Amino acid sequence: MLTMTSSDPIALDARHVLQVYRRAPVVFDSGKGCALFTREGERYIDLISGVGVASLGHGHPRLARAIAEQAAVLLHTSNLFHHPLQSELASKLSALSGLPRAFFCNSGAEAVEACLKFSRRFWHAQGAPRTKFVAFDHSFHGRTMGALSVTWDDHYRAPFAPLVPGVTFVSAADPAAIAAAITRETAAVIVEPLQGEGGVRPLPQAAADAIAAACRRTGALLIADEVQCGLGRTGRMFYSEALGLRPDLMALGKALGAGVPIGAALFSDAVAAAAQPGDHGSTFGGNLLACRAALVFLDELTGGGGTSLLDHVARVGPHLERGLRAIASRQPAVKAVRGAGVMWGLEIDRPAAAVVDAARERRLLVNRTSDRVIRLLPPYVVTEEEIDEAMPLLEAAIASAMEASAQ
Repeated sequence: MLTMTSSDPIALDARHVLQVYRRAPVVFDSGKGCALFTREGERYIDLISGVGVASLGHGHPRLARAIAEQAAVLLHTSNLFHHPLQSELASKLSALSGLPRAFFCNSGAEAVEACLKFSRRFWHAQGAPRTKFVAFDHSFHGRTMGALSVTWDDHYRAPFAPLVPGVTFVSAADPAAIAAAITRETAAVIVEPLQGEGGVRPLPQAAADAIAAACRRTGALLIADEVQCGLGRTGRMFYSEALGLRPDLMALGKALGAGVPIGAALFSDAVAAAAQPGDHGSTFGGNLLACRAALVFLDELTGGGGTSLLDHVARVGPHLERGLRAIASRQPAVKAVRGAGVMWGLEIDRPAAAVVDAARERRLLVNRTSDRVIRLLPPYVVTEEEIDEAMPLLEAAIASAMEASAQ
């Protein structure tokens, strides 16, 4: 059992933690499955899973055992030496993605950074350097300097300018503009097949086709940012598959460690061939603990233990969609329902923060993104019964927030 401080953690946070998060005034100290519990034993239904991270839910017995076993044996040796789990994880990710090489880091943003760096490294190795990138309106790729440079929203960008130059943003609704933006000076196109932070927006098929055609025409590399939508969250292993996209590089994170920090950048052989020792690195990246957690997650996802979690997501996803569309049919404030699997957004006609607060008052956890979108990213293990319990709470929260804003 963890030893918890008797001090007020909210007050202590206010005094000593950098205030870059708008934390809700609630303290959780335990969880089970899709539920989180406060010190007082209050139960909350968790439909945000640590912003898409707790893929196996909370307190998953197999994951907990694996982490404890690994911690008792060996946590970290650095990337100066081999260990058996990193290569095994790389092999499994290669088999799932078709991209044969992996670099391990600690987050999705770091995986994006690696993809951006090695896109340029590839062209440098060809003796014909390319430095420009094409990204998309509403994109979000992380808050490090490179990832921020290909993130669209100026709210994130402006305080940290100047950023990495040479980035062009284009609308996914305009295939002609996509074709014009991708040229023989473009090192890579970076795209979220299903945008997350930007409002849960699936990439239109016409945009995917335009990207693929332009990359073939110009030789530009394609980076798929599947940090949020990848690894089964949509009911598919990777959402780029649904669009017929064949990326040269892929960024992964969030769900991969089921709560333990790990990210991965995946590369084609052609891109990987340009890499040289010393080109990139990560002190903690691919350590034994994180790799052990990721291997447990992938085994659960693919059915190595019997039942495939990927199949489960494909089954419960439509049930969740039906519940959300039923809410939309009764609540005029809901203007759009977008997503797939267990990744959904409800766009409403006003800022969504009040809905998030009203849901939390009803012991339901969701969050907002892109100002007016209520985002749901439940653990993959969520059941139809838990969805049925959550939907009336969400609808009541929407109705209550709309009533309050009308007064």
